[in-house]
Amino acid sequence: MPDRAMRRLQREKKTVQAMIRLYCRDHHRESQAEDSSDGLCDACAELLEYAFCRIDRCPFGGEKPTCANCPIHCYRPQMRESIRAVMRYAGPRMLKRHPYLALMHLLVDGRRRPPERPPKRSSPGERADG
Repeated sequence: MPDRAMRRLQREKKTVQAMIRLYCRDHHRESQAEDSSDGLCDACAELLEYAFCRIDRCPFGGEKPTCANCPIHCYRPQMRESIRAVMRYAGPRMLKRHPYLALMHLLVDGRRRPPERPPKRSSPGERADG
């Protein structure tokens, strides 16, 4: 993967992490783990880990559109609802707390059109010739 694509995916991870931290701090303050280095409650830590996994495994790779513009919905329904709640709350607040990440997400990533849908990967036991 080209260096530019790697930087873009790293920035997307930072953006998601900042949004989840902001949401967790304002909604789950009483249940945040004191000993956790990231300061997230268990549910938000699980959501962050899941989001990073989805970014890493995205079939579009470095050409990945923002999730809102993606033709593939790879999040499980429960996680999709959780990340939507986070983004609805944290999105507007990101301009004040993390202006660079917010502007890059809105102006650069948000304008990215989704590439052609990648072909489905064949299962290990499936033959390519039919």
